[in-house]
Amino acid sequence: MEEKQPKLWKDWRLHIIVLILVLLAEGIGTHEISLGPGVILLLPMLYAVVFGLALYFTPVVKEKMSINADSIVFLSASLLVAKFSFAIGPGIEEIIKAGPALLLQELGNFGTIFLALPVAIAIGMKRESIGMTHSLGREGNLALITDKYGFNSPEGRGVMAMYIYGTLFGAMFLGLISGLLVSLTPIHPLAFAMASGVGSASMMAAASGPLVTMFPDMKESIVAFAAASNVISASTGLFVSIFFALPLTEKLYEILSKFKGDKAKQDAEPKAKIGG
Repeated sequence: MEEKQPKLWKDWRLHIIVLILVLLAEGIGTHEISLGPGVILLLPMLYAVVFGLALYFTPVVKEKMSINADSIVFLSASLLVAKFSFAIGPGIEEIIKAGPALLLQELGNFGTIFLALPVAIAIGMKRESIGMTHSLGREGNLALITDKYGFNSPEGRGVMAMYIYGTLFGAMFLGLISGLLVSLTPIHPLAFAMASGVGSASMMAAASGPLVTMFPDMKESIVAFAAASNVISASTGLFVSIFFALPLTEKLYEILSKFKGDKAKQDAEPKAKIGG
């Protein structure tokens, strides 16, 4: 049976809406919000995300259009990855000098385990927290959890929730937080550039955008470090999740769940009366 070709390019309403959103976002331009000694940069990409999200809940965007847009997003992300991959070249010498620092940036993903997992368990979440906190929850991690536990498992629902949340709000959050932190802390901009490569092209672009705007003289280096970091995260992140992050999350979940269960059991036991 012949595979039906998607009629993405015939959905002219979708392309018109996207064009209008892009023109509107670019027309608003870049704005700065002073926050004490720090600065929050509002970039056109953030406006486009907000406007697109708002339209999704209106009759303007049909379900078929959102399905078609999903496929185009992956295509656009591939082009974005290719663009940033070419940007690695001019800064290759600095990247080589960074050496272990660039490779070890993948360890930053363990922060979701040690920071988010205890919070998830404390507020009463069960095994969904394993899927939610073992990683950033992008495509590779979604495939890993689905393959190991099943799509309809608690872990599968957890990673899917984070995948959707990251798609909707990840770029917006990273775009805001990177501009704020680089202006408030003494950390070098290239360190933030490495941190922006989380394995998602859109999140990387949103996070590195404010850095380029605030340090235009370091544009090539920032883009190169962000692109190299993103490629490393995308290529090695899945293996880190398989062999280290996921087993660690499962083990820590068992320990924390047992601790919470023992504490709840102790609190439920009636206290002995003093003096018999």
